[in-house]
Amino acid sequence: MVTKIIDLNKETVTTEFKVTEDCIFVKDNKFTESGIIENAAQSCSAIVGQDFFAADDLEGEGNNVIGFISGIKKANIFLLPRTGDTLTTKAKLLSNYSSGNFSICTMECKIYTEKELVADCILNFLIQEV
Repeated sequence: MVTKIIDLNKETVTTEFKVTEDCIFVKDNKFTESGIIENAAQSCSAIVGQDFFAADDLEGEGNNVIGFISGIKKANIFLLPRTGDTLTTKAKLLSNYSSGNFSICTMECKIYTEKELVADCILNFLIQEV
């Protein structure tokens, strides 16, 4: 649910996602609530997930990393984007605990269309190298 990473560092990420008709999370030409949360999750995972890849390994070959939402602390969805909309997602790392091959973190995320706030949420994640 991420088309392009616009900016990425150790604490923040900005991504874009173009909502298309063939997206699994589109129903009646609208991007569903599940798709909005999945977009947030995939955007957020880029922040902590980058620690599992070498700086010069752009393809991520040889790494097996899994991640999943372990909790939704807050999720406010204000509107459902339409097909053709481009979402801009901005996420910020609030807390992180890393130990060996796993990381547990909390992130804040805001999702926008060109003109409007689509959603804001706070998500907990577990990311693990397997």
